[in-house]
Amino acid sequence: MKHPGTTDILHGEAVHDPYRWLEDGDSADTQAFTEAQNAKTRAHLDAMPGRAKLHERIRALLAIGFVGPPVVRVGPKGERRWFYERREGGQNQPVLLVRERSTDKARTLLDPGELSKDGTTALDWWYPSTDGTLLAWGRSEGGSEESVLHVRDVVTGEDLPDRIPHTRHASVAWLPGRSGFYYSRYPEPGTVPPGDERYGSRIYLHRLGDDPAKDALVFGEGRDKTDVPQVFLSPDGMRLVVRVHQGWDRSEVHYRHAAAANGPWIAIAAGVSALFEPTPMNDRLYLHTNDGASRYELFAVDWQKPERARWKRVLPEGVDVLSDVVVTEREILATYMHEAASRVERFGLDGKALGQVPLPGIGSATVTAAREGDEAFIGFTSYVVPPEVHRVDLARPASAPKVWDRLDAGFAAADVEVTRMSATSKDGTRVPMFVIARRNLPRNGKNPTALYGYGGFNVNQTPAFSARALTVVRAGGVWVSAILRGGGELGEAWHRAGMLERKQNVFDDFIACAEALIAEKITSPDHLAVIGGSNGGLLVAAVVTQRPELFRAGLSLVPLTDMLRYHHFRIGKLWVPEYGSADDPAQYRFLRAYSPYHAVRPGKRYPAMLFTTAEGDSRVDPLHARKMAARMDEAQADRARKILLRVETKAGHGAGKPTSKLADELADELTFMLAELGAPP
Repeated sequence: MKHPGTTDILHGEAVHDPYRWLEDGDSADTQAFTEAQNAKTRAHLDAMPGRAKLHERIRALLAIGFVGPPVVRVGPKGERRWFYERREGGQNQPVLLVRERSTDKARTLLDPGELSKDGTTALDWWYPSTDGTLLAWGRSEGGSEESVLHVRDVVTGEDLPDRIPHTRHASVAWLPGRSGFYYSRYPEPGTVPPGDERYGSRIYLHRLGDDPAKDALVFGEGRDKTDVPQVFLSPDGMRLVVRVHQGWDRSEVHYRHAAAANGPWIAIAAGVSALFEPTPMNDRLYLHTNDGASRYELFAVDWQKPERARWKRVLPEGVDVLSDVVVTEREILATYMHEAASRVERFGLDGKALGQVPLPGIGSATVTAAREGDEAFIGFTSYVVPPEVHRVDLARPASAPKVWDRLDAGFAAADVEVTRMSATSKDGTRVPMFVIARRNLPRNGKNPTALYGYGGFNVNQTPAFSARALTVVRAGGVWVSAILRGGGELGEAWHRAGMLERKQNVFDDFIACAEALIAEKITSPDHLAVIGGSNGGLLVAAVVTQRPELFRAGLSLVPLTDMLRYHHFRIGKLWVPEYGSADDPAQYRFLRAYSPYHAVRPGKRYPAMLFTTAEGDSRVDPLHARKMAARMDEAQADRARKILLRVETKAGHGAGKPTSKLADELADELTFMLAELGAPP
């Protein structure tokens, strides 16, 4: 059926939208379009040689799995439990394990693979009680992330009768012991206007066994619906703290005495354009913040004297970004980033340096610790090291970290080299990159190269083990990860330089990285692809419309592309502080200038493109991929360069995706990309 399209008048300008009809995912025409596009994509990919071989390589790399550092809990009699996630072999989802003693073999506490035959039921999040005997956990289906809260008895492995729906991305703070918890919950559909059930998260108090519908509202009444609160409780249960997310450059922190059910909330930090992360202890509150410090610092706040002028600086801003802190009863473990790579330092509660914790190499570290301060755990990964966990004996400062858990992967990457290089962006800014390739890479301009980026929402792109990257390298290609403005790798100033009216800086950075790779003869436009997902999918769509001659192929995964209408769909309103809104005349101008969907020009020779999306995506509406693929396919001058759309069923934005689906998805993406770059598997 032929559709005429729609023309809007936005701030005095006529904006034509030829594929507005593809926004309705339930219409028969849109469904027919999707089926036809999937069939076209399937026929093209299935005809490419080597996909089966590539799929097997990917499956083997995914089978290496994942292991994360444990959360430690101590019971009333001193019994200790370590809760952590692990995935290996053919498991579709990570399994939640628990150890009762550090040397004992772990037992399975929760296996999502047992909850559905196809592996599409996900464990979204989990929080052990303070004594480690109960576990609050969230379950969702088909990648939707629409969690239902359950409570599991850690000893028996059985779930209690408590069920709380609408707990998407829930924050949970257990009361001391096991009587109940504070938690965040979204509105019941039907109690708010349609679409608003994705907004308006509030904090409630639940006592085990009570009807959740009668849970007391604790925080959030009268606040803006786009505020997202998280809840924390001091170890003694005396002070309740709420952190309110208000965009990726602003948050608030409030607290009150937990016993005062209707007592006043005291603002610790509010009305400031800065980020604050609280860690409540019994005697004080620690605040990790970039208020006045782009690379962050740590303060201690007296509960009785919370005024800003009385905060005590514990860890001042340094040369590197203070990316995370873990506070115990005895000391502080601080994680710093140097151009996206981690190092871990120990400090006394007074800020006195206690030394550095050695890491296995250049990579990413995640730290957890027992509240008692006698042990800490470091989850480590890099481009060539699968995830592993090391234990640090804090009571013995001279002892080296020991491996606590490691995947039995039999993986070796002795022939793979990770190097650093940089590009100079349009305004002179230096942009770092990690280059992953086989040793002795020839500089002949013919290497098939995948340039990856994200650049937004203060998200850090740090070195991590990646089946996607290693598959490219093992196929004789080069994987490059660009550290773009918009992320937080170099501090809050780096983030703000890539948001709102400065978003074009991110695209300029990415283009500069491409130009540097070409100038250094690592690759050439005929051998260069760009790849990114979500905000990174927007990045790819933007650069291929701005500089199509630089790239042979592009993979735009679960992207935003229509930046004039994104805020009307799914949870788009939450992203207005980062992107802006076309409802505002000034913000409309810069959004209109780069919106990829509106930048497509008929008769242009665009790179070959693969757009992907998923029907269950509850974050980015699939309309973006549908509309962009349709418009670019119509405009493409070089019909040999295909514009393809792949729409996944029973999957969402990416979280909770089973490895079986992930292997199929990666095989399609990389078969397409490597064939376009002249490097079939």
